[in-house]
Amino acid sequence: MSVQLLRRKFTVEQYHQMVDAGILTEDDRVELIRGEIVEMASIGRRHAACVGRLTELFIVRLAQMVIVWPQNPVELDENSEPQPDVTLLLRRADFYESGHPQIQDIILLVEVADTTVEADRNVKITLYAENGIVEAWLVDINEQCVEVYRSPSPTGYQNVQRFQRGESLSILAFPDINITVDEVLG
Repeated sequence: MSVQLLRRKFTVEQYHQMVDAGILTEDDRVELIRGEIVEMASIGRRHAACVGRLTELFIVRLAQMVIVWPQNPVELDENSEPQPDVTLLLRRADFYESGHPQIQDIILLVEVADTTVEADRNVKITLYAENGIVEAWLVDINEQCVEVYRSPSPTGYQNVQRFQRGESLSILAFPDINITVDEVLG
């Protein structure tokens, strides 16, 4: 006999109300995924170094063209507010103080994974495709590669490429700016 647990799903608005009420604090490492409050994995040295490297790389290469948004929330729909490791956003004078970035503001989402590769690939990357995010990258520290996801659809990304050390890639919105996998991984 199969037992099905009832789950209480939350909206982004309810999630924000929990923060305002002090139920969730800035010290809580959580994000809202499909209405569920999900605890985020702790950040290890390799993960932190890769996020720092990507952040610096994007700032140096794309200064004045984008806002580099490391480990901050983006609002995808009424039930999901993930915190990708690095997001490239359209520039706005208020730096999104008036509201978290939404789908139309996002140029690229990047997830860096060492212990969370399968969850990032099967949950977060899938969520990004379902919400029409034009491009997402998964930096797999263990396999030493960058997976590039493009052409989103409700069933996933239609174009997936895997880049290894020694290879170059570019961001869809900036095809003339080459980035090597070695620059990403260090």
